[in-house]
Amino acid sequence: MLVSFRLDSAGVREVLRSQEVHQLVNDVAFEVAQNVGVLVPQGTEIEVRSYTTDRGAATVVVADREAMGWQARDGILTRAAGFARLEVREWRNAR
Repeated sequence: MLVSFRLDSAGVREVLRSQEVHQLVNDVAFEVAQNVGVLVPQGTEIEVRSYTTDRGAATVVVADREAMGWQARDGILTRAAGFARLEVREWRNAR
């Protein structure tokens, strides 16, 4: 049995640009932020920044000058994303 499949690019684009998908992205970003909160010292500021490019997006920021060191040494953001069932890859290999 041969199955034919044709990707509806316009339909995919519409779904990715929807408010519902943007809300899902934000929800996962807040989950990552909660996860990282248990990996850093209490009181460390963690921000979720929601924004839109050609689709909804969000960034989790650990607003502490030591955060880069924590990420390099302990992988705080990578681990927090993994706890949220996200796969983290190097940017240049992500394509």
